[in-house]
Parts: sequence; structure tokens; C-alpha cells
Amino acid sequence: MAVFLFPNTMKYARLSKEQLEEMHEEFAQFLAVQEITKDDWDKIKKSNSDQVDIQLDAFSYLVWEKVLEKVKFLELISPNHMYLFKIDSALHLIGLKINQSLVDITTPEGYSWLKENLMNDAVELFQSKKELSNNFKSDLFKLIQQGASITSGGLYRYFEDLLSLKS
Repeated sequence: MAVFLFPNTMKYARLSKEQLEEMHEEFAQFLAVQEITKDDWDKIKKSNSDQVDIQLDAFSYLVWEKVLEKVKFLELISPNHMYLFKIDSALHLIGLKINQSLVDITTPEGYSWLKENLMNDAVELFQSKKELSNNFKSDLFKLIQQGASITSGGLYRYFEDLLSLKS
């Protein structure tokens, strides 16, 4: 039985129980690559909680690495802010701030208000660009932990087009 050695510090969070259950086949393949059979894994689970943690953390790390290297767009939306990110050779941001305290763009009513008042002075649109750091996957992971969602980029492209018309 091979043992996957892994640093004690976790770069990303361990996958949740639900995520691990959804990926049980991939986890089984992960263990098989290390020559850990089902019987071996059952024994490890009963007798070696440290080794269980190591395996789960290692698997989680590999999953997050694969996911994060494929991310092209993220959206982070709160009641009065919208942050839309595009990831290519840099991290591009289109931001939107609502200066109307009674408007919550996370609700259907608030989003309708935004669509109708996009060019209103109560809506600030801005752009920014930052070169990717060597730890850009960690940066993306932090955004996801803050509530950002991985998307196909439709909203980003909409505002990108809108801003190009505005300038």
C-alpha cells in the first residue's frame, strides 16, 4: 500500500462531505493510483485518522487545482455590489456599485431596478486589471470562499460590451 505524503498546511479547503460523496468514484481512482484497495481504506478509516485526513486533504487539493486552472469567469454579487472577473493572462474586474440604500440587486426586484437604472447616477461602473500572481489559484480560491461563483461569463461580457459602448 502506497502512502501519499502531503504537506501539513492545506492550500485549499477540504471538500465538503457532500462534495466528496459526489466524487466517490474519482476518490476511489485516486486511492487506486496509490495502490490503496477498498479493504486497505476501510482499515485506515478505522485505525488511522491522521492518514484519512492526509488522503482527504490531498484529494481535495488535486480537485481544487484542476478546477481553479480551468476557471475563466467569476461573479461575486452582494446587495449593493457586483464584481465580475475574467481570468486570462490577467485578472480583469468589472465592478458595479449601487448608491441606493433600498436597492438589493440580489433580489428579483433589485435586479430589475438595476436593469432599468443602469445609466442612473446611483450606479457606478468601474474596471480594473491586475497581473496574475504566482499564487493566482489561491487568489481565485479566496474569492470563491468569499462567495464568488464560477460562471460562463455572460454577465461579464454584457458589461464589457456596455462599457466599450460608453467610452
